[in-house]
Amino acid sequence: MKGLKKKRRIQVLLLAAVALVLSTALIGYAMRDGINFFRSPSQVVEEPPREGEVFRIGGLVEDGSIVRGQGETVSFAVTDGGATIPVRFTGVLPDLFSENQGMIGTGVMEDGTFIAREILAKHDETYMPREVVDALKEQGVYQDPNG
Repeated sequence: MKGLKKKRRIQVLLLAAVALVLSTALIGYAMRDGINFFRSPSQVVEEPPREGEVFRIGGLVEDGSIVRGQGETVSFAVTDGGATIPVRFTGVLPDLFSENQGMIGTGVMEDGTFIAREILAKHDETYMPREVVDALKEQGVYQDPNG
C-alpha cells in the first residue's frame, strides 16, 4: 500500500513538472514576436539594431521634417536632441501626430531609415511616453510642460 502511494505521488509530481515545462515553452513561443525593445535615436546610432530586428523608437518629430508622399506614405525625422533618425510610415497617422510632438514607432531599420509599421502619438498636451521622456532627459533636452 505504501509503495503504491509513493508511486502515485511521483507520477503526479512528474506530470506537474511536464505541464510546467510545456506551459513555459508555449508562453515563450507566443511572446517571441511580442517583445519590442525601446531605443532612442542616439541609442540606434550608437548600437545599430540587427537586420530585421523589430524594435520601438521614440522621440520628438523634428520640426519641418514631415513630407507626405504618394498615397498614405509619410516621411519624417525623429530626434532626441543627440541624434536624428529618418522614418517612413505607410498608413494613417494618429490625429495628434505633429511636429515637435512626442511619438513612438514600432518597426525595423532598412538602409538607415526606420520603416514603421505602427506610430503612436501623445494623446494630450502634457502626456509623453515615459521612454521618450527618459531618452530626452538623457540628452538634456527635455522640458517639463508642467513647469
